[in-house]
Amino acid sequence: MPNDRRPADDFEVSADLPDSPMHTTGTDHITLVGSNAEDTIAFYRDLLGMPLVLRQPNLDDPDSTHLFFDTGDGRVLTFFVNDDRDSDPRPRRTPVGGVHHLSFGIDPERFVAVREALEDAGRGYNEFDRGIFHSLYTRDHNGLTIELSTDKWAIPDDRRGEVLATAQRIREEDGADFAEERHLEQALDELGIDAEKFDLPDAPTGAGV
Repeated sequence: MPNDRRPADDFEVSADLPDSPMHTTGTDHITLVGSNAEDTIAFYRDLLGMPLVLRQPNLDDPDSTHLFFDTGDGRVLTFFVNDDRDSDPRPRRTPVGGVHHLSFGIDPERFVAVREALEDAGRGYNEFDRGIFHSLYTRDHNGLTIELSTDKWAIPDDRRGEVLATAQRIREEDGADFAEERHLEQALDELGIDAEKFDLPDAPTGAGV
């Protein structure tokens, strides 16, 4: 059967609100099925530094507990855990509809310190310069890929979508395969945003991996 679906390149990239019946106001929380409370708290609170702000029964399953972590900006990551579940650090296979990875922001001025903390904790990681941001990739106690990402410029939160959409247009006009640092820099200049650039270490792009 022929595939007559429209490809991704057919869809416009824009920071303007779409003509849709509703508009979300942000991410409230994301919930994952975790293993046990001890391992989950050890990784997300004791290593990544997310406060455990709420613990209560899972209201849909009384045999599990619902843990709430503040990711740093009031947005919440929650887990359904059960003390009878063992953690499994093997990499996850990601089916359609599955979670490929979670990305959390980190302070650019503490990027090197965060990398050293992963090393001290015996956590493997990869470091990549993604062109428009800089990231460390590691795995949690259940094999889920965790990205620790920092911006290259101090872009105001309320202008982020506009900056990325402008960088996309510039990237396409340039004929580049992906958004590079220079495209983001040109977008900031075009939009008249005077954003501080952070000093981050050199790293491979990771393109194609």
